[in-house]
Amino acid sequence: MGRDRRASHAGSLTRMWEDRYRAAGDYLFGVAPAAFLADNARWLTPGLRALSVADGEGRNSVFLAEKGLEVSAFDMAPTAVARARALAAAKGVVVDFHVSTWEEWDWTEGQYDLVSAIFIQFANPAARVQQFDDLRRAVAPGGVLMLHGYTPEQVALGTGGPGDPAHMYTPEILRTGFGDWQIERLEAYERDISEGKGHSGRSALIDLIARKPG
Repeated sequence: MGRDRRASHAGSLTRMWEDRYRAAGDYLFGVAPAAFLADNARWLTPGLRALSVADGEGRNSVFLAEKGLEVSAFDMAPTAVARARALAAAKGVVVDFHVSTWEEWDWTEGQYDLVSAIFIQFANPAARVQQFDDLRRAVAPGGVLMLHGYTPEQVALGTGGPGDPAHMYTPEILRTGFGDWQIERLEAYERDISEGKGHSGRSALIDLIARKPG
């Protein structure tokens, strides 16, 4: 994908998400963290430098900050970031929020001890290669990636996420992307979730927690 085409795609994606958040009128995905993050909170050590990518309205980055991590977060939709800032203020925590597309973000090598990437499946298989490369780069040696999303079975369930199964993860995709790291958790499963209007009902999920070699 050429630079102009990537920029056009990023612009279209930004408009789509901005319109969706505005139309919701309130927190589209609720204010509680993803169950995946809460269930695996033992990885959230106070003082770690953390990044929450494509953070939406702040429910996950704010939870990280509540656990004592030093958190940066970005999302492409200004309305979502404004709600995230309001949520952080209401919870009495500090998060370094930014309005940014994925392509605009600074993916400098090894900036973060922990990277949280939750429901980020807006990338097609070709773009996902670069997305995974960026995530790998951002994690410091010895640091941890916490990645959570849907499997292709989610499309039939229709309770959230993109409608294209090619955007979803399988264990094989994640092993290919991160199999040279120490995989601490890799599991696909179904679960009932209630995360605002955007994610609600029986869902086909997958978790990856992987540690970058030191």
